[in-house]
Amino acid sequence: MSEYFAPIRDMQFVLNELAGLEQVAQLPGCEEATPDLVDAVLEEAAKFAEEVLSPLNIPGDLEGAKWHDKAVTMPAGFKEAYKLFADSGWTALACEPEWGGQGLPKVLAAAVAEMWKSANHSFSLCPLLTNGAIEALVLTGSEKLKKDYLEKMVSGVWTGTMNLTEPNAGSDLAAVRTRAEPQADGSYKIFGQKIFITYGDHDMAANIVHLVLARTPTAPEGVKGISLFVVPKFMVNDDGSLGERNDAYCVSIEHKLGIHASPTAIMAFGDHGGAVGYLVGEENRGLEYMFIMMNAARFGVGLEGVAACERSYQRARDYARDRIQCTDIGERGGPKVAIIAHPDVRRMLMTMRAHAEATRALAYVVAAAHDAAIHHPDAAERKRKQAFVDLMIGVVKGWSTESGVSMASMGIQVHGGMGYIEETGAAQHLRDAQISTIYEGTTAIQANDVIGRKIAREGGATLQALIASMRAFDAELAELAGQAGSHFVAIRKRLTAGVEALAEAGDWVVATYRDDVRAASAGSVPFLTLLGIVAGGWQMARAAVIAQSKIDAGDADPFYAAKVVTARFYADHILSRAAGLASSVTDGAVGVMALPEDMF
Repeated sequence: MSEYFAPIRDMQFVLNELAGLEQVAQLPGCEEATPDLVDAVLEEAAKFAEEVLSPLNIPGDLEGAKWHDKAVTMPAGFKEAYKLFADSGWTALACEPEWGGQGLPKVLAAAVAEMWKSANHSFSLCPLLTNGAIEALVLTGSEKLKKDYLEKMVSGVWTGTMNLTEPNAGSDLAAVRTRAEPQADGSYKIFGQKIFITYGDHDMAANIVHLVLARTPTAPEGVKGISLFVVPKFMVNDDGSLGERNDAYCVSIEHKLGIHASPTAIMAFGDHGGAVGYLVGEENRGLEYMFIMMNAARFGVGLEGVAACERSYQRARDYARDRIQCTDIGERGGPKVAIIAHPDVRRMLMTMRAHAEATRALAYVVAAAHDAAIHHPDAAERKRKQAFVDLMIGVVKGWSTESGVSMASMGIQVHGGMGYIEETGAAQHLRDAQISTIYEGTTAIQANDVIGRKIAREGGATLQALIASMRAFDAELAELAGQAGSHFVAIRKRLTAGVEALAEAGDWVVATYRDDVRAASAGSVPFLTLLGIVAGGWQMARAAVIAQSKIDAGDADPFYAAKVVTARFYADHILSRAAGLASSVTDGAVGVMALPEDMF
């Protein structure tokens, strides 16, 4: 059975050469990220992912989380793995030192998180939600809330959740009806039900800190009337010890297509007199605060797409090396060969490899920009980096996760009929990956946000700045493309065409959105895909240029030659789709909207 091995070599290359880790480490507050420390963190994370989390992945899927009498029991080994995870300080990696965190850059935390997600998707969701809750409390919580909760959450002793969705609300948060009644002591009583709550209950930590959206009695209708509350599973005494059980219970867990070891809870608040909650920040600003968690979670879910590409590729590659079937194509009577020798299997494996490398590169570059947006000493540079992050988080989430599903499906195809059999493990990757395109906002929600809030609202300014950076890179490609027989002729040709297609589609979105929002929205997902493919191609081309410079300097490491070839494949087989996607954006709305509803 194929186990996960962290692709540390590629992670180091992307961190150092594309994401600019050296520059990140020069930012105020990021100085601890020395090369030696970064390499040590990656090595230790790889050991934990490979030796602790990966062996639990299939058994956890088979056993699943179990609910009984308002409590959830995790699969065998998960509780012990989580204790080791917390004791090793992994939750604290990128958290504020003030609360016990290590204060390391988010770009390093992204690489580490990718390992957790590749090794064990279900396990990784618990720290993902906890880190989002930590970030929301750090930025918006009162001093008392920070004092009562942050140190235990940063240490991993307590975990966190995000409670948005209700049975009749779905993604329409304006329809939230959970209510919060003020009490004389300044607390609130929370009444309502929430669904789809990841790790809403489990037996891995002593306490669970729920962040819950609810309405106060004086709240206006719609999203402007939502407030955010801390609702702990167990009350916290003045000395920090745990007190009484709060009136917040898991009344069931969902039976799902995948991520079976991750309990997806239905939470009931206030069935026995009211759950005690504490207002976070100001009343009626809850959605604004929750978006802090959601942005962190959306980026983390985007890494799940990267992880699905990588893990599916590794399993398919290992199978293709071992599976002997048919003679080599074009030969009669020769020996049977491993299927990795067959051209179409190679095409599939290269497609999976290229997507893994491109989604990783884009995600890490965005994470590094996030570090600069927080820590850079120049306010104008912080603003510029934040605009880039705001534009690209939806792309990392939407494009990477859609890629993860497609590559997991392709991995099954490489296995043939055995891929459809659960014992090979390939099917689990597809089942687990599918949710990543849905939770924390579906691909359509990400796409509508990208074209509306991130492009049309600002007249395409940030997109145009991104396109200008891509065009400026052409000079480096042009020099290498002049070499005879160079892969860079094809890379440059495809990237140039892709950037022009993106510019054309972006201009159309800006021009169309205000007067015909339905037409613009009809092409939102193709546009998001186009932006992801071209941005990923830009990073792959950058990687190829850097790799070629190493080769030209006499470095014989085969990693560099493979990077150039993979970038060439990406250009020919993935970037080449850009023109068709742009056409779908600019010309495709009529076909989307023309059929009357009663004809469906």
